[in-house]
Amino acid sequence: MEAEGLDWLLVPLHQLVSWGAAAAMVFGGVVPYVPQYRDIRRTQNADGFSTYVCLVLLVANILRILFWFGRRFESPLLWQSAIMILTMLLMLKLCTEVRVANELNARRRSFAGDSGETKATLIYFDPHHFWQWSSFWDYVQCVLAFTGVAGYITYLSIDSTLFVETLGFLAVLTEAMLGVPQLYRNHRHQSTEGMSIKMVLMWTSGDAFKTAYFLLKGAPLQFSVCGLLQVLVDLAILGQAYAFARHPQKPALHAVHPAGTKAL
Repeated sequence: MEAEGLDWLLVPLHQLVSWGAAAAMVFGGVVPYVPQYRDIRRTQNADGFSTYVCLVLLVANILRILFWFGRRFESPLLWQSAIMILTMLLMLKLCTEVRVANELNARRRSFAGDSGETKATLIYFDPHHFWQWSSFWDYVQCVLAFTGVAGYITYLSIDSTLFVETLGFLAVLTEAMLGVPQLYRNHRHQSTEGMSIKMVLMWTSGDAFKTAYFLLKGAPLQFSVCGLLQVLVDLAILGQAYAFARHPQKPALHAVHPAGTKAL
């Protein structure tokens, strides 16, 4: 009787918590990019942010949306992908504008060159120059081309369970690997100098929350497995920070690189 009498309070409270968790999933992934965006605009310097972060997250979230057509999952996860794609495009636009403004003598690099400007415009399919273009529209063209090709292949293979499940694993595995470059950099230099511990703690807490959300909401297996992988990579990076702090290496004469390419 007492439990039934509290239903008027517990039911709305449960619904409120559910809405809060969904909102955190949709917007939580992009929140750390807000101060990054503001810092770049304020300093007019984008050297500390790798646009390859945008590339990986664009690919991962486009594939996740295509996966939704083959196997429906929680709507907040779908909206999360759409919001992340928009955020990464905004970051690319700002970074491109800032870098072009700072490179006064730079040659124009494009995704699809103009034959009438062979000396000024280069077509960069060379891996060394890929994703380093001088116009935001070139990035948009590349994203649209990838979406079109991937979408067409998905349309042709949507009835294949193997294809759909593989597509899901590729989507979340791509995002899960974002911490690996930082892990490798720390190992190569035997140091975490220049890396923010607060940033890594934010990764860990965010990835732990996502993984718990996947498990509680019964998301497809791909999400849970790759969420756990993300947490393990984050913990490995924290382990490196602890180990290198206890046994610091002599300063090496190498250039300082950006803090990492992990999605915050």
